[in-house]
Amino acid sequence: MTDFRDRDDEDSQGIPRRTAARTAKLASLPLGIAGRAVGGWGRKLTGQSAKEVNAALSAKAAEQLFEVLGTLKGGAMKFGQTLSVFEAAVPDEMAAPYRDALTRLQAAAPPMSVRQTHRVLAEQFGRSWRERFREFDDEPTAAASIGQVHRAVWHDGREVAVKVQYPGADEALRSDLRQLQRFSRLFQALIPGTEVKPLLAELAARMDEELDYRGEADSQRAFAKAFANDPRVKIPRVVASAPKALVTEWMTGTPLAKIISGGDAATRNDAGARLAEFHYSSPARVGLLHSDPHPGNFLLLDDGRFGVIDFGAVAQLPDGIPRNLGQMTRLALDGRSAELMDLLRESGFVRPDSDLRAEDVLAYLAPFTEPLASERFHFTRRWMQRQAMRVGDSRGQDFRVGRSLNLPPEYLMIHRVTAGTTGILCQLDAEIPVREIVARWQPGFDD
Repeated sequence: MTDFRDRDDEDSQGIPRRTAARTAKLASLPLGIAGRAVGGWGRKLTGQSAKEVNAALSAKAAEQLFEVLGTLKGGAMKFGQTLSVFEAAVPDEMAAPYRDALTRLQAAAPPMSVRQTHRVLAEQFGRSWRERFREFDDEPTAAASIGQVHRAVWHDGREVAVKVQYPGADEALRSDLRQLQRFSRLFQALIPGTEVKPLLAELAARMDEELDYRGEADSQRAFAKAFANDPRVKIPRVVASAPKALVTEWMTGTPLAKIISGGDAATRNDAGARLAEFHYSSPARVGLLHSDPHPGNFLLLDDGRFGVIDFGAVAQLPDGIPRNLGQMTRLALDGRSAELMDLLRESGFVRPDSDLRAEDVLAYLAPFTEPLASERFHFTRRWMQRQAMRVGDSRGQDFRVGRSLNLPPEYLMIHRVTAGTTGILCQLDAEIPVREIVARWQPGFDD
């Protein structure tokens, strides 16, 4: 069977995969941002306030960043989508242009040519792949970081979604992530309070999992089985799978991004509660954690259920969320600093030779437990901005404590996904009974 990964079609608009070209685009980011900084100094000299100039520079930097990432697809676009859930932490004066740039990134990237799409499907499902479908729409309905989605009708009449991986996605991912790691400090400045370097390292470590759609199919089958009879959540079943193509049942509904931008309070609250319950319950119900929380992967279906797609990034948690995380959360919420410090040391969050004080660690962690202090909590952008600025202010005590704490590798994914889910809740401006959800599903919290 022919391998199409090393061929460049003149009529293709698919993923740009020549390393030199991709590197040049990524390298333009720090140069462009540095150039604008020089211009900003000039505007300060002419009388504009530092706040006004910095907001304008940050907005333009975000715009350029996501324009380049969206064009490149691959690891660059994946990184941009991962950053996007932290948009709620961006200060108000630059949030609007930042949000616009993120929306364009999440919407779609230029599609592959029809001929290229057919080649991939023939390679994955055989030359007679068309016989498996009654209908197949050559125009993609959505574009993701490493593939695009087509709507079709399976041979038995079911409406299906067909995800087709971009040729060269593997090469593009590796190239992008190497380059992005070089510029991690630059991106750090755009998202206060977010650790960009370990985020990129995690994406690189999980790259091979996302490139093999067979692994994604296995994860989706497990989720679909566990939630098969759930009246609140819908996971589409897998119809067929191959290394670079995946066919699943089609779901029709309202994307979470539209609910964020225009949904009424009741709808936003309902979506937020369902998102939180899905996040906290999955490890207990499936032994897995959906690890790609951005609005493009969630929708509200016409029958009222919460739909979840894209299981390429999934964390294996066969024993559920570790009990000590629930215990730490409870101790921080109750202000029990000495017991909290002992458990943090025991679990590897505080190094044996650390001179951190228990009261300082409690002061750093306690504000994160604020949503659990009452029956309902209103997740807002302003609340998340306060947390981000608090831990991101290099002059403050919380910044120094955060830098001194250790995050064991086995907790990195849980921490990142929980932070991402919280970011979406703040984008939704949702008021939800999160304490009840955590108490039900997080071992150790309500023991």
